Amino acid sequence: MKSTLIAMALGAGMMVCASAYAQAPAGATALCKDGSYYSNASKKGACSKHGGVKDWYGDNAPKSSPSATTPPDKNTAVLVPDKAVPSVARATPAAGGGPGQVWVNTRSKVYHCQGDKWYGKTKTGEYMTEPAAKAAGSHADHGKACT
Repeated sequence: MKSTLIAMALGAGMMVCASAYAQAPAGATALCKDGSYYSNASKKGACSKHGGVKDWYGDNAPKSSPSATTPPDKNTAVLVPDKAVPSVARATPAAGGGPGQVWVNTRSKVYHCQGDKWYGKTKTGEYMTEPAAKAAGSHADHGKACT
């Protein structure tokens, strides 16, 4: 009796697992540990915000990237980044700045001290004093205040 119940439970579990694979969206390359699907040409960062990869689908090595002009199938999982893309760096610092001035990235509300690699170089920003930057709601890069 006990062994029959165990066999039935194992059989039901196998059916549930098999049905999970059968219901994967077209184009999905991985199943994340939280149950969501990942679909991308690269494995890098797959399911990073979803607890990691539970299972890979297909041959585990996508052969080509999807065309940028082809819209995704309605059943294809599309990943959207959680945060905005960081600002692009300028080749040369913006005019202005100097002693007592910080560069505030107005998009991210992060300020950079003179001598920092991003000082005056983010795509959007302005120079101001550190107290003015803090009063405007900005915070120091990596929590490192200039003064």
